[in-house]
Amino acid sequence: MEKSLEAFDWSLVQAFLAVAETGSLSGAARQLKVSQPTIGRQIHALEAALGASLFQRRSRGMSLTATGAALYAPAQAMQEGARQIDLIAAGEAQSIAGSVRVTASVYVAHHVLPPIFAQIRQAEPEITLDLVASDETENLLYREADIAIRMYRPTQLDLVTKHLGDVQLGLFAAKSYLDRRGRPNSPEDLLALDFVGYDRNEEIIRGFREGGWDVGRDFFKVRCDHHTVYWELVRAGCGLGFSQALFADPDPSVEQVELGIPIPGLPVWLTAHEAIRRTPRVRRVWQLLEAGLSRLVS
Repeated sequence: MEKSLEAFDWSLVQAFLAVAETGSLSGAARQLKVSQPTIGRQIHALEAALGASLFQRRSRGMSLTATGAALYAPAQAMQEGARQIDLIAAGEAQSIAGSVRVTASVYVAHHVLPPIFAQIRQAEPEITLDLVASDETENLLYREADIAIRMYRPTQLDLVTKHLGDVQLGLFAAKSYLDRRGRPNSPEDLLALDFVGYDRNEEIIRGFREGGWDVGRDFFKVRCDHHTVYWELVRAGCGLGFSQALFADPDPSVEQVELGIPIPGLPVWLTAHEAIRRTPRVRRVWQLLEAGLSRLVS
């Protein structure tokens, strides 16, 4: 009997792509946020509908068979087509009521967005808000978020992006730490103090080197990539660290320390997919985010 693609649904193709990309049923389950047995049943159903084996089961995961490899590119094209349909349909919605999903770094989500979100809710009570606090890059093209607040300029096609200004950065330390170790009066004094750095992120190291200070990972005596935890380590007295001056300056437990080299500002970009940006509720949240964030940048 001839096999037909009409017998299975789109979720089977999603399961196929997820297993192909992650190399395992468990990885695909995490990606699609379903159970591993569900992914296994979907792969079995797809193979039964096609009358072909798509994966080779190995001790360390799953790899595509020749048939699976041949189907991978067409399945990706189906996925992209489905995403475009979703984006276009969402962009044509005319009601102001509904949900808008905003993503920002953990630090910005923690320190910056709560009062702005409260203002948005007061101005537009029919709009509900989802805040994705993540230092990972949420993909706007895949609708993982409707609007993103980025500290770099996005370069993907089909995105609308606006530079709102730059946030001033500064070097800070707990007053208790400086009382104990002394306040630096020279570059030599400064280098003798402890610094809090990032773990895997090399952004601070690159900044030091661009300023003529040849330091490496071991220069930083305490390291953490989570920005909010990073700041709490500075406030607790683990050493000198960097923060947005707007939020560090009013903190009575810390004081600013002159580094001796200019510290570039942190750019703030508002970004959305151009189709989603046309949606009235997304456009309105964009406007209110822009107004709220513009008051915090120079």
